[in-house]
Amino acid sequence: MKNSLEDMGTKDSARQDGPALVSPALTSRRSFFIGAASVCGAAALWQLRGVVNVAAMSKDNGTPGMVTIIQYSPDGKKIGKATVPRVVKTEEEWKHELSPVSFEVTRHAGTERAYTGSTWDLHDKGLFRCICCDLAVFSSDTKFDSGTGWPSFWQPIARENVHETSDSTLGMTRTAVSCRQCEAHLGHVFDDGPKPTGLRYCMNSAAMRFVKAA
Repeated sequence: MKNSLEDMGTKDSARQDGPALVSPALTSRRSFFIGAASVCGAAALWQLRGVVNVAAMSKDNGTPGMVTIIQYSPDGKKIGKATVPRVVKTEEEWKHELSPVSFEVTRHAGTERAYTGSTWDLHDKGLFRCICCDLAVFSSDTKFDSGTGWPSFWQPIARENVHETSDSTLGMTRTAVSCRQCEAHLGHVFDDGPKPTGLRYCMNSAAMRFVKAA
């Protein structure tokens, strides 16, 4: 199921993540704050790097191949399925194209500090696209206030556009969420979200760019 480091209030140890570091055993919002004490050591890293590097990603920063995604037009309209080459670039290329925080988050599976991102409190209508390859990954239609300081959604814009994998870093088992097209780390998903899915996709603002609806 889904748990968090970016939230701190989780229900299941099978899926977890979020911009905050927490124990998978914590199940309440109150426990979320109590659990925050356990990440003091990680918090110190913020002073040095601005993000917490929670899992080292492969150095080639991408696996060549084809992927099937759902494409959306610039104005947010669904176009349909398409099979495209996976976006693969070198470490240096990504570093040149991305801001330091976006690079650490997307290419090194880092986590931005809570309440520091540009979209956690955003209420405009529009699409959230991967900062690395511009693939649409989330919509404002499923965004909700999770009280965690990270942009949260109860489902991705299309299941085909994201990829979920097991993340066993930090001594817990969580479910990491990445972009299907370029393998950029986006955040984690937990099973303590609202209806209708009961899921909370706890994402990093630095991993996405918001495109406001016209």
